[in-house]
Amino acid sequence: MAIARFKALELAQSRPTVPVKIPTEKVTDYYGSNTFNDEVMRSLLSPEAYLKITNAIEDGKKIDREAADEVAAAMKSWALSKGVTHYTHWFQPLTGTTAEKHDAFFDITGKGKAVEKFKGSALVQQEPDASSFPNGGIRSTFEARGYTAWDPSSPAFIMENVAGTATLCIPSVFVSYTGEALDYKTPLLKSSELIDKAATKVMNEYFSREVSKVSASVGIEQEYFLVDEALYNARPDLMMSGRTVFGHSPAKGQQLEDHYFGSIPSRVNAFMVDFELEALKLGMPVRTRHNEVAPAQFEVAPTFEEANLACDHNALLMDLMNKVAAKHKMRVLFHEKPFSGINGSGKHNNWSLATDTGVNLLGPSTKPKENLRFLTFFVNTIKAVHDYADLLRASIATAGNEHRLGANEAPPAIVSIFIGTEMTRVLNDLENLSEMHDIKLEKGDNVYLRLGINKIPALLLDNTDRNRTSPFAFTGNKFEFRAVGSSANSAAPMTILNTIVANQLLQFREEVDVYLEKGIKKELAIVEVLKKYVKQSRKILFEGNGYSEEWAAEAAERGLSNLKTAPEALRKYLDKSAIDLFSKHGIFNEIEMHARYEIEIENYIKKIQIESRVVGDLAINHIVSTSLKYQTQLVDNVRGQKEIGIDPQYYAPTIEIIKKISIYTAKINNLVDEMTEARKEANNVEDTAERARLYSTKVKNYLEEIRYCVDKLELIVDDDEWPLPKYRELLLIR
Repeated sequence: MAIARFKALELAQSRPTVPVKIPTEKVTDYYGSNTFNDEVMRSLLSPEAYLKITNAIEDGKKIDREAADEVAAAMKSWALSKGVTHYTHWFQPLTGTTAEKHDAFFDITGKGKAVEKFKGSALVQQEPDASSFPNGGIRSTFEARGYTAWDPSSPAFIMENVAGTATLCIPSVFVSYTGEALDYKTPLLKSSELIDKAATKVMNEYFSREVSKVSASVGIEQEYFLVDEALYNARPDLMMSGRTVFGHSPAKGQQLEDHYFGSIPSRVNAFMVDFELEALKLGMPVRTRHNEVAPAQFEVAPTFEEANLACDHNALLMDLMNKVAAKHKMRVLFHEKPFSGINGSGKHNNWSLATDTGVNLLGPSTKPKENLRFLTFFVNTIKAVHDYADLLRASIATAGNEHRLGANEAPPAIVSIFIGTEMTRVLNDLENLSEMHDIKLEKGDNVYLRLGINKIPALLLDNTDRNRTSPFAFTGNKFEFRAVGSSANSAAPMTILNTIVANQLLQFREEVDVYLEKGIKKELAIVEVLKKYVKQSRKILFEGNGYSEEWAAEAAERGLSNLKTAPEALRKYLDKSAIDLFSKHGIFNEIEMHARYEIEIENYIKKIQIESRVVGDLAINHIVSTSLKYQTQLVDNVRGQKEIGIDPQYYAPTIEIIKKISIYTAKINNLVDEMTEARKEANNVEDTAERARLYSTKVKNYLEEIRYCVDKLELIVDDDEWPLPKYRELLLIR
């Protein structure tokens, strides 16, 4: 194995930078060129069909079969002109990855002749096997039927393949034969519709009747690691589990902080340029690239998009990055903690609400009336997160994120909100306003003056500092949900966030209406309700260091949950309050909620199980065997020194090394045996929740104990003998 390691290292160090063909035209000339976008539809469809499609996109209206046939014909014509040979419904099952089944753009006639064929029925619906994807018990093995259905609000796109061909990908939802959602997109679409209705009603009733639509918009920052393909292939743990289960920290990691925003290595830059070009052709507005804090860690970030499209694009971006990385002989690591001792990776979801009139509802203003609108949506978001913090925590609970949350670069498991000193002062002032509903306004009174809202200073875009330890932070004109893991599908947490905020806005209207029915002026009624919400939500606001032990103690005193493990967080999906919330708004029914829980908890179990098996295999078949061989060399050396009469004091240190190897290898053998027995015990438990608990509290604990011994041996065994590429080699990408 050591030979394989050095061959991999030699190959990695000799990699040339892959040249990238840069388009000669401007970005605006090829942006979205591989998408069936509005411009393409307008040019290929009849005015009637185009109107039906835009109504479906903007208002959710159904598309009749005649229009679907015309769209299918136009889509086929456009795709064939670009060299496309196959089409697929592109969907996002609960595996955490995307899925696709390619069908050719032709059929055979009765006379054996091939004809190009793509009807509206094929565009609108396909039938993949629903029992072969995670379904949480909704579908039995013999009940295979499930459906993918076209989502016209997300443009179809062309994915170019390595073989020189291309596939038309049609973004789709995935549901069971009985109608339950089996994907991430379906509930996200429902939650987007819900928050549109709730926020639009608030706007129409209290602020502006011109608004006809409110969209949740998201900007998803994606962190990731890059390693050379040869070194990746020489690490079975990376290949099987996505992270290094062993590896001693190198002498130089990230302690000098010289990698962050540093000069991008040439190979990496070529990779970035390449996937950005492809992303831009697919209509993904990627704009930012830079080195992240840890060595070999990087980030890409787009501009804001409507939530459904943003989540689609992020899932597509991860697919694209993997494909382009292979071309450059590299591998992308999306695991939340692929390397111990340095920063892991997250996926920061920057969330806001925007009207069809171009207003960011979370953007402060210099005008009193607009600031009351801002405070309405700002405070209601805080109240929603306060009331359903455990659900937000559950939405980002995975085996990978469990390694990252609370570490030096990620927020803790305690959900809190950071709003900054300026907004804290504003909320304090709001809370301390006098009881305005008892005050009678005289004709000509300036209501905003009486409310004190005109005292709010002009709030600039960056009126807050950034708190890296906050899971949910207000950053000037948006909320940043920083706790989402880098491998996650962002649709899951965004569905939760959309739903809880929409629910809160509906409740807000009801409470304001109570005051209005009493004859209280609208502005006074709004302020009264907001004041109450600030008081009720105060405990979730925190401006300090989320990593500190003091905060954990203070959070407990405040009554905030600290759900440290994924199994205990995921149980919150089954709380009656959660099921009632999603059932009431039609996002999930009770069956779907239980299914989501079963899928996520089973996924957690399987991930830890895989890691445990990888640890056992590597520890015994690679590390212990190599260490004992090296120990034998040392024993022979000591024996030889004795035979020629060397003073024992000179080979005494070698004997100590031999003893250490014996201690660590024996401990590894014992721990692996114990871990295997613990795994068997857990596997024999039928109850899923209890099995997850055993994997979390027993099996998982062995991983770090075994790692400690292996990493100690890495410092002892001759470098020429060590079988696995070391951190100093993996993290050096040029």
